[in-house]
Amino acid sequence: MSAEQSAPTAPPRAARVATWGYFGLNGFVLGMWVVHIPVIEHDTGISHATLGALLLVLGGSAFVGMQATGALTDRFGHRVVVPAAATLISLAIIGPGLARGPWTLAAALVVLGLGNGALDVAMNAHAVDVERAYGRPVMSAFHAVFSVGGALAAAVGALVLGRVPVLPTLLAVAAVCLVAVVAFARALLPGDPRRGDPDDTTPAERPPTRLVWLLGGLAFALMLSEGVAYDWASVHLRDVLGTPPGTAALAYGAFSVAMTIGRFTADPVAGRFGAVWVVRWGAALAAVGLATAAAAPWPALAITGWAVFGIGLSGCVPQLFTAAGNLGSRSSAVLVARVVGMGYLGLLAGPASIGALTGLVPLNAAFALPVLLCAVGALGASVLRPRPLAG
Repeated sequence: MSAEQSAPTAPPRAARVATWGYFGLNGFVLGMWVVHIPVIEHDTGISHATLGALLLVLGGSAFVGMQATGALTDRFGHRVVVPAAATLISLAIIGPGLARGPWTLAAALVVLGLGNGALDVAMNAHAVDVERAYGRPVMSAFHAVFSVGGALAAAVGALVLGRVPVLPTLLAVAAVCLVAVVAFARALLPGDPRRGDPDDTTPAERPPTRLVWLLGGLAFALMLSEGVAYDWASVHLRDVLGTPPGTAALAYGAFSVAMTIGRFTADPVAGRFGAVWVVRWGAALAAVGLATAAAAPWPALAITGWAVFGIGLSGCVPQLFTAAGNLGSRSSAVLVARVVGMGYLGLLAGPASIGALTGLVPLNAAFALPVLLCAVGALGASVLRPRPLAG
């Protein structure tokens, strides 16, 4: 073996930066949609009930986009699919600003959902390849940058809402994002050229179906738990502990900040102790945090519990996506799409499941469901034990 062949390959730093860029772009675009929801609801003249139905349309089209994109990414590579998906979501954010009624808003949200689902899978599949090239965990930081993108959108929204009309704002967002798409595209890794090649005569890889379902089940359980915080953390403090709205908002704020910080710090922890350790103890910590919040008699303790819940969950899901992508080199993006899709279904189901349970038990008692699911995540963490890469 020559010295050139035996020399270690330098980590693809430019590809890592580009992946940060696409995760941040996705979080920023979705955040700009979220902060404009009240204005768009008013401008289109729809009711809260109609808005709820349209949010399901957004979620359903995102799931469709996820499942379609896995095979496309394996077939055409990251350098084609990631920029294409990012371009779609960047243009799609203009649609809600153009909507003038429920049907036009529904059409806009279908396109936005497809773009979100496509980019979600494509950038996570690329992140798996970047992490594999680095030879150490780097996935959690990508998800942290997604959260930073959402926080940036909230800051921009606070500056422009009430001062700038919706459509010019969203046109500016689309323009900035399209510039970012072009700037980051050249640094992407090409992907494995054998993936999805119909002319390849190598025997087809058999996807490890049982492991995919187990990883997907864990993703569903943990992302359902995560979804509970988005809609119910502040409601919990307001309705159960009787705090004013400003104090109640601190519950979700504590969860979000803790989640972001935890994701920035989870990679070194995973590098030292392994993915199984991160998921097992992270999910266990999340269960303790949420149980503390649910049982707390004082707002300060409840807010602390929500923060611990966020810290615990922060590193879990990125480990699941990495494990899915490493189950098969020839169908990495398809496997990521399946696990991401199941997790996304959990994220959508979380708020609704708690709402249904509150018809039977008090809100804080309904939190027993996500506490139980976090415990299941801790017990099932051994499914992430490293296995030889198939394909």
